[in-house]
Amino acid sequence: MQNAPIPKNEAERLLAVKALGILDTAPEPRFDAITKEATVRLKVPISTVSIIDKDREWYKSCQGVDRTEGPRAISFCGHAMAATDVFIIEDTFLDERFRDNPTVTGKPFIRFYAGISLYNEKNGMPVGVFCIKDTVPRKLSVKELDVFLQLAAVAEDELNRTPLNRIPNNKAKTKIK
Repeated sequence: MQNAPIPKNEAERLLAVKALGILDTAPEPRFDAITKEATVRLKVPISTVSIIDKDREWYKSCQGVDRTEGPRAISFCGHAMAATDVFIIEDTFLDERFRDNPTVTGKPFIRFYAGISLYNEKNGMPVGVFCIKDTVPRKLSVKELDVFLQLAAVAEDELNRTPLNRIPNNKAKTKIK
């Protein structure tokens, strides 16, 4: 397994993440609608809007997985954020970087991944990733890729729209599932 890369401008990137004020905030229907639409339209069991923090990927929205964060080092999204374009792994078993990743060999048994960086529009720094995951290998058609890119653009617009829900997640009165 290859750990997710750390960019040379990591300190500046982390400042951009903090500037959004989104880490550890409560779920929001506007983000959950995007990830839900991705699972339905692209027929995948998992979709997330992930924010990449110093040592973790934190899910602002997540469909199909019961956790709210994971280690950055083993995250697919950590790799996707470093890519210059859409990051697609059609079959994780065939990719040396991921074949022995704990999320491939164990729950949720990821076999396909597609992710694209989300940027803080004020400074152009990557702060997270919009992604989809499947438990079977697959290829995206041109039409599916177009849908994926459209949903990612909506997620990025929402991320940069203010005000974000700044209620800490542990103090939220309602939780959206």
